[in-house]
Amino acid sequence: MTLDHFNNLSASQQKEDLFKCCGSTTWSEKLAHKSPFASIEKLKQLSDETWWQCEQKDWLEAFTHHPKIGDVKSLEKKFASTKEWASGEQSSVTTASQEVLHQLKGRNEAYEKKFGYIFIVCATGKSASEMLGLLNNRLLNSPNAEIKIAAQEQNKITHLRIDKLFS
Repeated sequence: MTLDHFNNLSASQQKEDLFKCCGSTTWSEKLAHKSPFASIEKLKQLSDETWWQCEQKDWLEAFTHHPKIGDVKSLEKKFASTKEWASGEQSSVTTASQEVLHQLKGRNEAYEKKFGYIFIVCATGKSASEMLGLLNNRLLNSPNAEIKIAAQEQNKITHLRIDKLFS
């Protein structure tokens, strides 16, 4: 899709397309209202501003629109509309050993139990072992520190998905 095409979509269609980039209703509604966008860079800038004006509940909503790292089955079922994007973002998991996948599953469960939401990481370019290391390190964070890190990771993912929307 081109930016011109996007700018000429209805507000509801823009919101729907933006929601694929970030699963926060508040973020997608507020950002769609800022259309038209002069450039993709301007869209990303406004996306950042909008994201950091959102509340924690909006961040948590966005997190629910991601599969757990390494959970290929949930990619296929729950996340059909963004399956291709998410599977590409997590492509290194497909080559991970069973041991690493088992550890990811267990650490994901520990993370979710501690923080109340799934582990969010911008997985693009990271091996499954790297993500496991990040997960282990982030389990040491306080809830206040971790929610901010998770929101930063979501914002990175959003940027990648904006690029995919316009590629």
